[in-house]
This record gives sequence, structure tokens and C-alpha cells, in this order.
Amino acid sequence: MKTIHTLAELRAELAQAPSRPAFVPTMGNLHEGHLTLIRQARALVAGSGSPVVTSIFVNRLQFGPHEDFDRYPRTLTRDAELLAGAGCDILFAPDEAELYPEPQGYKVQPPDELANLLEGAFRPGFFTGVCTVVHKLFNIVQPRVAVFGKKDYQQLMVIRRMVAQMALPIEIVGGETSRSEAGLALSSRNGYLSDAEREEALTLIRLLRGIQTQARAAQVLTPALLQQWEDAAMAELRQRGWAPDYVMVRRQKDLHPATPEELAAGLSATPLVTLVAAKIGNTRLIDNLEV
Repeated sequence: MKTIHTLAELRAELAQAPSRPAFVPTMGNLHEGHLTLIRQARALVAGSGSPVVTSIFVNRLQFGPHEDFDRYPRTLTRDAELLAGAGCDILFAPDEAELYPEPQGYKVQPPDELANLLEGAFRPGFFTGVCTVVHKLFNIVQPRVAVFGKKDYQQLMVIRRMVAQMALPIEIVGGETSRSEAGLALSSRNGYLSDAEREEALTLIRLLRGIQTQARAAQVLTPALLQQWEDAAMAELRQRGWAPDYVMVRRQKDLHPATPEELAAGLSATPLVTLVAAKIGNTRLIDNLEV
């Protein structure tokens, strides 16, 4: 595996490749969930000679003023070793001056109907930062396929919409959420958790599975019933010492509430997803489960 730090060197390297690469953008501090995406990317280009490229860049634009940009773990040496073992061919690890040589005045603004709900409502500007850096990385790497984890469910949807509306010739593939044996969604921010908080964090998947089970068992779904489940989950999180932002059951296709008519038609006609974001101690976690 080659580790490259500049745009010029990366472009020169990719110019020698027989076809456009597979790409997995990350912010580093890698875990098994990331490595699963690398292996998925490897399988997608198997036999083509296309390289697998992974980027590691902690993107300031997607962090709010009181979020964890400065303390976000930077573990490049360890990450490089893990990537090499997972089948990555090129690690692109630019510094901030390389990727943003001047203040990024041009930004990609996603539409309000997707960017300003759920994560976007609680992290203003987050998806503008994500879209801007991902679009820029796409321009640099020129991949034919890019893999994103479904743990960041809304982010995956935002990226897919951006690629479609910008007519970018890139296939976006979603990778299933990787979990610990107990069910905790793997996340770089899990490293912030104490042992007790890590155990308590399993509450999220328990609540998601509970809603999934109730939805599948219900004879008729209604907005009031979904609201009841959401409220109960929020109340339990608060009771257990969490600071929840949201627990919401939404349509998979656009993350908006399902209409009474759609719910009456059943889950096969209108697939749903339950999404949660909550803070335990000083650590904010997100998770989701498709219904």
C-alpha cells in the first residue's frame, strides 16, 4: 500500500491505473466497520485492476464550533497498518493546507428538505461541510464506485442525492452497519466511552429493536402509534441519564414522516427506518435500524 499526502502525487499515481478506483472516504481512527467497507470496495473492483483508495481527513467544515474537532483522534500510523491488511492500495492522507489551500468559499449546499432535518437540525451546517469535502474528494480521486456506511444513514442519502443531482459518474454503495457482539454500532467516537458508558450505550440498539419488533407485529400502523413509540424511547433515554436529540421513525426513501395512507398500506409498501441520536456523558452517538 502507498501512502500519499498531496493531490499532485495522488493524481499521478491514479493516472497509471487501468481503470477508475473504488473509494472509501474516512476521518481515520479506523475500526472494524471501516475495514469492512474497504473489503467491500475491494470486492466491487475484483478482477478489474482498479485500485482501492481510502482517504483520511478530519474535515473541519463539518464540525460545529463546540464539537470535538480538536480532540477527534488522529491515529494515522495505526490506521495505515489496518488499511494495508484490509486490502487498500492507496491511502490518501492530506493535511488541511493541502486540501484547503485557501478558505473554502465555494461550498455544496444540500436542499433544506433533507439537510435540515434529523442530524441537520441538531448540527447546523453539518451536511454542507460533508457535501463540500466529499464532492472535492470525488473530484480528486475520480472514483467509479464509492462505499459509505449505513450507520450514517442520512449522510448516505445526502451523498446519493448529491451524486444524482450533480450527474457525477459514481456509483454509491451502502455498507451495512458493523456492530459488536452485543450489538453496539461501531464508531470512532466509541473510544470516548468509559466501560460503564459502553455498557449503557447498548440501550440504543435495544430501543431500536423494540420499535422494529412492535412495528412488524402491529396490525395497523398509524402516525399516533409511531409517535407513542418515539416518545416512550425518548422518555426512557432521559430516565437513564441520556440527553437525547431524537428518536424518529421515518420513511426510508426520504426520511420524512410516513402519511396515514402509506402506513395503512404496510411496511412492504412503505419501508421505514428508526433513527436515534443521543448523548451519554460527553459522547454523542447515533444509530438506526431499518424496519
